[in-house]
Amino acid sequence: MEKLISKFDNVLSGVTRFSNNKYVKSVSDSMMALIGIMIFGSFAVIFKAFPITSVAAFFQDIGIDIFFGAIYSLTIGAISIYLVFLIAKNVTLKFNLAEDGTMAGLIAIMSFFVFTPLGNFSVEDSNITAIPLTWIGTSGMFSAIIIGLLVGRAYVFMKERNWTIKMPAGVPPMVSQSFAGLIPTILIGTVSALAAYLISLTSFGNIHQVVFTVVQTPLQGLGSSIWAVMLIIAVQQFLWFLGIHGTNVIAPIVTPIWMALNVENLTAYEAGQELPNIVTHAFINIVCWSGSALGLVVLMLFVSKSQRYKEMGKISIIPALFGVTEPVIFGTPLVLNFKMAVPFIFNNSIALGLAYFLTNIGLVGRTIGAQAVFGLPLGFHASIGGSVSIIILQIVIQLILSPILWYPWFKMLDKEAYLEEQKNQ
Repeated sequence: MEKLISKFDNVLSGVTRFSNNKYVKSVSDSMMALIGIMIFGSFAVIFKAFPITSVAAFFQDIGIDIFFGAIYSLTIGAISIYLVFLIAKNVTLKFNLAEDGTMAGLIAIMSFFVFTPLGNFSVEDSNITAIPLTWIGTSGMFSAIIIGLLVGRAYVFMKERNWTIKMPAGVPPMVSQSFAGLIPTILIGTVSALAAYLISLTSFGNIHQVVFTVVQTPLQGLGSSIWAVMLIIAVQQFLWFLGIHGTNVIAPIVTPIWMALNVENLTAYEAGQELPNIVTHAFINIVCWSGSALGLVVLMLFVSKSQRYKEMGKISIIPALFGVTEPVIFGTPLVLNFKMAVPFIFNNSIALGLAYFLTNIGLVGRTIGAQAVFGLPLGFHASIGGSVSIIILQIVIQLILSPILWYPWFKMLDKEAYLEEQKNQ
C-alpha cells in the first residue's frame, strides 16, 4: 500500500509540475487572454449572418454588414497575430525579468510576419502585394505558439546574458528601452529570415504549411474525435476529483485544437456554408456547462431526505444556475469522495456522447463556433450556439439527464446522511 501511495504521489506531482511549467502556463494564459477577442469576433459573425432574414436584410441595406465582416477578419481572422505576441510576452514574464515582455512580443510578431509568405493580388487592374489571411487566422495558431515560445525563450536567453546596448544615464527611458532591445531584435530577425528562406526551398514553402501539415491537421483530426474528447474530459474530471484544477492542466494542450475547430465553423457560417465540425470548443463548453453538477443540486433540493443536503441544495442552486458549481463540489464534497467518483468523473463524457449522437443524426444543430461568456445562466449560455435545438439540448442534459446519472449514487449518500441525522436526534 505504501508503494502504491508513493507511485500515486509521484503521478500527482508530475501532473502539478506539468501544469505549472512556464511554457505551458504561457500558452494557457495567452489563450485565456484571447477570450474577449474571440467573443467580440463571434458576435460580429452572428450579426453578419443574422438568422432572421428581415434583420439581415436591414444590415445589408444600411451597409453595416461589411463592417461586421471586417471585425471578424481583424479579430478571429487574425487571431494568430495576437497569440504570438501574448505567448512571447508571457514567456518573458514567467522568467521574472525586470520588464513587461512587450519587446519580446513585438519581436515575435516581426518573426511571425517574416515566416509568412506575401501574396500578389489583382484589384481593379492593379497588382498589390499583401499578407493573405490564410496563415494569420486559426490555420497559423500552432505555428504562432511555436514561434512565440521560441522567440520568448531566445529573448530571455539574450537578456539574461546582457546582450543589450546600454545608454548613458541621461538618456530618456523610452530611448534606452528601444536600444536595449536592438540586439535581440536584429539577431532573432536574422535567424527567422534565414530559417524562412531555407524552408521556402522545401516542398512545404513556409513554416506555417509545415506545422499545419505535420502537427495541426493530425491534432485537429484527433481533437474532433468524440472518443478522444470523451477520454480527455474524463481525465480532466479525474484531476478535479483528486483536487487538482483539471481544466488548467488540460486546457493548454487541447484549447488551440478545439478553438481552431470553432473558427472553421464560424468561417463556414459567415460564408453561408455547411458547418464542418460537430465537436468544437463551443460544443464542449455547452454540453459540459457547470460540469453537469446542476443535476446533483436539483436532487439535493427535491429528492434529498437529509437536512444536510437539502441545505446544501438551497445554498448551491443560484450559483449553479449560472454555471458556478464550486459550492457543491467542495461542500458535498465531491473531491476525493469515492462514493461519488463515478458520476463526478464520467457524467460529462456520457453527456458528450449523447449530444454527439443527437447532433450526428440531425436532431440537434451543430454549433456555429461562437464563444460564449462565462457566467451566463442555463439556456442563455447555449443561445450562442446558433440554434434553438442547442438550447433545448443544454436544458435537457442539465435538468433531466444529469439528475438521472447522479441519482443512484446520491441516493446512497443521502440515505447515509439521513440515518446519521436520525441517530443524533
